[in-house]
Amino acid sequence: MQALVWGGIAVAGLAPWLHRLAGARAATLLALWPAAIVAWLLLQWPGIAAGEPLVREWAWVPALGLDLTLRLDGLAWLFAMLIAAIGSLVLIYAGAYLRGHADLPRFLAVLIAFMTAMLGLVLADNLIALFVFWELTSLASYLLIGFRHADPLARRAALQGLLVTAGGGLALLVGLVLMAQAGGSWSLATLVGRGEALRADALYPAALAGVLIGAFTKSAQFPFHFWLPNAMVAPTPVSAYLHSATMVKAGLYLLARLHPALGGTSGWSLTLGAVGVATLVVGAVMALRQTNLKLMLAYSTVMALGTMTLLLGIGTRAALAACLVFLIAHALYKGALFLIAGILDVMTGTLDLTVLGGLRRRLPATALIAVPAALSLAGMPPLLGFVGKEALFAALLATGPLGWLALAATGLAAGLTLAVAAVVACRPFLGAPRATPCSRRGTPVGLLVGPAALAALSLLFGLWPAGLDGVVNATLAGLGVPGEPVHLALWHGAGGPLWLSLAGLALGGAVFARWDAVRERLVAGLAPLLARGPEVWHSALGWRTLALASWQTRRLQNGRLRTYLAVTLVTWAGLVGQALLVRHGLPDWPFSDWRAHEAAIAGLMAAAAVAACLAPSRLAAVALLGSMGFAIALIFVAFSAPDLAITQLLVETLTVVLLVLVLFRLPSFTRLSTSRQRLHDLGVAGLVGGLIAALTLAVLGAGGPDSVSGYMVANGQPLGHGRNLVNVILVDFRALDTLGEICVLALAATGVHAMLRRRTEGEGDG
Repeated sequence: MQALVWGGIAVAGLAPWLHRLAGARAATLLALWPAAIVAWLLLQWPGIAAGEPLVREWAWVPALGLDLTLRLDGLAWLFAMLIAAIGSLVLIYAGAYLRGHADLPRFLAVLIAFMTAMLGLVLADNLIALFVFWELTSLASYLLIGFRHADPLARRAALQGLLVTAGGGLALLVGLVLMAQAGGSWSLATLVGRGEALRADALYPAALAGVLIGAFTKSAQFPFHFWLPNAMVAPTPVSAYLHSATMVKAGLYLLARLHPALGGTSGWSLTLGAVGVATLVVGAVMALRQTNLKLMLAYSTVMALGTMTLLLGIGTRAALAACLVFLIAHALYKGALFLIAGILDVMTGTLDLTVLGGLRRRLPATALIAVPAALSLAGMPPLLGFVGKEALFAALLATGPLGWLALAATGLAAGLTLAVAAVVACRPFLGAPRATPCSRRGTPVGLLVGPAALAALSLLFGLWPAGLDGVVNATLAGLGVPGEPVHLALWHGAGGPLWLSLAGLALGGAVFARWDAVRERLVAGLAPLLARGPEVWHSALGWRTLALASWQTRRLQNGRLRTYLAVTLVTWAGLVGQALLVRHGLPDWPFSDWRAHEAAIAGLMAAAAVAACLAPSRLAAVALLGSMGFAIALIFVAFSAPDLAITQLLVETLTVVLLVLVLFRLPSFTRLSTSRQRLHDLGVAGLVGGLIAALTLAVLGAGGPDSVSGYMVANGQPLGHGRNLVNVILVDFRALDTLGEICVLALAATGVHAMLRRRTEGEGDG
């Protein structure tokens, strides 16, 4: 099973090379890879239907106890089949749609990489692996939405989609980590089996919030829905694949996968129900006000995603079964309609529904394919969309008061969606022919294969819905939802769902008959709301974030060493000082038992440091710094460390000489800082110096291990074979320390020698 991931990465890397060899046929050849995945999935179906998931596991980070596990059960099988099957058709379509485009090789490579990331996401059983694939889908979609990178709108839409989905991904990461902490495992299968413990844990609300935000942003739920319609600037194969069949379904997959673990609470049901209802109503209303075909389809996708979220929130077996049927139906008819929109764009040069008309004679095959796809969108028999809509209404009718409220919103959305479907099917193809920017004839076969296959499947499963019984029941079993087996049918009798469908038909027909007037009123009525809508708030937040980043960059990354040092030192002082105060408190006053000569040496060092800062010349400053270094050597002598004192004296002497020689190469002394800046620097220096002194006192006052002097005395002669204990310590016990001191002295001496020699040569030349 891991070959699906590694193989996809290899195929994506080989795509540009294959395009150089095969040219226009490369897309069709690459489509064989997802077709092979479909064949492999079909071979695994008997075991999946029998309730025997396929699991492959190997050590990933053994030190942390993390295993990389791929698990193929009913839910993963369904999503993997949609990803691979529709991906194969979209690759064929993309080869014809972008034929001759200079960036087609890059497009094919990124599309296959996205497909691989989606497969990894639905197969991953480890939370960390799931998150990695989740973010890879966002990154790949960013590249695909911004494919036409010369277009500012494409770049803006790609960045907006990335910011929304990646921001939600960060929230998802928090939720997944909290789930792992609460459930005691990083395995999805294990956590699903510990649902009661998860829901009872104190971390459950925070984990639920993180997961829901991640799912809502990825699946374009209100108020994060705006990025999906804006992403329609992408090429049509991207819209058909990412934004109707795969990427936007990733959030739904996550909600369905975690339903046994996180579902069943009021927080889950009410949040998903409220967000789902808001999303489906907003999507249906916004779809009706559009004149661009892809935007209309995009908002109807938002409506469908809201409907499926609502069903997941209800969480009954009937609701989950309806969600699965609706998901399959939506992937088929919406994929077909997006691909048809791409055909119209290529053949006419426009997607404006107020311009298109009378294309049934010029594009008869396209019109023939559009009819069943649009009927499925409208929920009309005998298409699969009708089966899904009937299952939706039946599930809502059996829910209770909350279901009745959702039913009213869903019925309204269904009627508006039927009007949208009628506009999509009728406006471009019926009526008198109209002039369009382009009047091509003879649609390439590569553009027709994908939508024809998807529309045919919508019709096939509409006439034979029982063919999906096994898939739905296996998926429900994998989710641990008990109950009787589901039996799908095209006709369930003249019950409540049928009457609701007829009411939606009447509403949709009335709206379609007056579409122009309804659209104009919606445009005028919604304009004030859109001016203050979520997209405006997101854009304002984005601009303010950029302004903050610009200000921060000007302040902190201004190219001045003084600023970099100050920021680094103040940050260090804040972090270390807070830890010191919280854990140890302020150290005791250290000056009670000082001796006179120690106080004199300390005063000499302090006076030299202050005088060096106030010195009017560099030479005086260097001399004063040298005085401070000699005073430090006196401290070493006073505390019986003659070796350190000698090293300090030698290094300090060489350093002073070296600095004096360098001074002759520098320009005249000038003050480059104002009095205010020097006061600021004085404050930073005082803060850091005081903190280091406090740390030193805290360490000295905290006590430590026993003195090592006893060990040195006892083992100097047996181990070091010497009677001079100081020599044994320097040469044997502290050999590396002594070597370091020798290297320091050697480097200082080498520098001084080089400076003296260069100065002598310069005087000789003069």
